Amino acid sequence: MLRNLQILTVTAAAVTLSACAPSGPRPMARDHFQRAVAGAPGAAQPSRVVAAELAFARAAKENGQWTAFREFAAPDAVIHLPDGPAAAQAWLAGRADPEIAVRWNPRAVWMSCDGLLAVSQGRFRDAENKVGNFVTVWERQKDGEYRWTYDAGVLDDPQPPARAVLEPAGEDDIVVSAFDAVEGFVADCPKRGEAVPSAPDYAVALDVQSAATLAKDGTLRWRWEHEPGKSRRVIADYLSGGSWEVALTQELGGASPQQASE
Repeated sequence: MLRNLQILTVTAAAVTLSACAPSGPRPMARDHFQRAVAGAPGAAQPSRVVAAELAFARAAKENGQWTAFREFAAPDAVIHLPDGPAAAQAWLAGRADPEIAVRWNPRAVWMSCDGLLAVSQGRFRDAENKVGNFVTVWERQKDGEYRWTYDAGVLDDPQPPARAVLEPAGEDDIVVSAFDAVEGFVADCPKRGEAVPSAPDYAVALDVQSAATLAKDGTLRWRWEHEPGKSRRVIADYLSGGSWEVALTQELGGASPQQASE
């Protein structure tokens, strides 16, 4: 038997940050994180990835967008640009911070049973107040901290009506779109001695570039695909209820990505 899918919810209070507050979540948000962590089994704690996303977003606003991207990136991080994936540290090196940083919030996090790999998806707003979706992949490093290893985003096309985008609660708040909670999903953990079902095969056309990463414990897999000149996408699937299911499929084709907004 596989343990049932664990679902954690961090309320919206945990994902609205004020730049006037001390570094890290506000006291109310910290309480929510602690309650979420207390209810999570084992090493997998989606709230830690939510906290990393929020700290990343705060650093972008306070220290500069590309400065924050460099600070939170793993050494081998990849940034998925419209013309293809690029080594993030090389692409970011020497890049000047835009005057106004992109603002973002996570909406959902999918995590492997062992907590080493996680995929987050959310919404962002750029300097021109245009909104879109992003996907970030996080890996826990040897020091226990999470660093992003993949990032991509796309603007909504068409853009939603102005009334669909919340006005900021305060000038320094990060509020990019209406939502009630950030959900955290942890993959099934097999009992001792049980084999983990193999991830399903997938097909990719010959003209499509692609790379996949399987969690060390075999319970979560994500991949990017790039069809030159046409489309980009990210797909993640994970072990849930004893079988593999798709966690997200994010199309990224056409519009400018989150990380290229200036």
